[in-house]
Amino acid sequence: MNLNSAYEYILDKLVNNSVDEAELKSLCLACSLGNISNGEYYSNLYIEVDERKADEYVKRLLDGEPLQYVIGKWDFFESEFYVGEGVLIPRPETEELVELALDVAKGYNRELVIYDLCAGSGCIGISLAKKLKNSTVYCVEKSEKAFEYLKKNAKGVQNVKTVLADIYEAIELPSADIIVSNPPYIKSSDLASLQKEVINLKEVRLLTLPLFLKFFLMPYILLSDSEH
Repeated sequence: MNLNSAYEYILDKLVNNSVDEAELKSLCLACSLGNISNGEYYSNLYIEVDERKADEYVKRLLDGEPLQYVIGKWDFFESEFYVGEGVLIPRPETEELVELALDVAKGYNRELVIYDLCAGSGCIGISLAKKLKNSTVYCVEKSEKAFEYLKKNAKGVQNVKTVLADIYEAIELPSADIIVSNPPYIKSSDLASLQKEVINLKEVRLLTLPLFLKFFLMPYILLSDSEH
């Protein structure tokens, strides 16, 4: 099976099963089979790909697994991050948080200590570390499954320190200059209307709004404790 045939085959399966964004998802899956970027599709139409793997991809997607989990990685802020079961998927709008933190960092004329709390894949903290090479970024994550992806994504980024810990418990870290976090949260009223892909994220701890607000008190507590 060549790449073009794989794309047409996957697209037919997704359309017939009323999968949303079928064309985009088919392109992403086909290009993953060919180990190329989406932009390289038309210059590689006739490379050979694994038909059995194409069937596996389709089955996993139709079973409700997120596209990014099926592919195993996703782009975020100039880098590619490994993702899978147990870790949330980097989202484009989260790049705004990275940009905001970089703007704040410009106000300092020294090396910084940065916390990325509930780091997940590490997409926020690692992206900051790559831009702020003289700073140290502590990526804190409590989930052992997510922590494996965090370590894998942080490999080779020398100024990232990965920490397996619960922020509700005592953590010995140097005082932070900047704290960033994008914890998983949803409104309680939205639970019933979640997409199947989100509902199937059984290993991801989604915070409802009251817990989300409680969570955001923690950085202030951490800073207060570190000053005494």
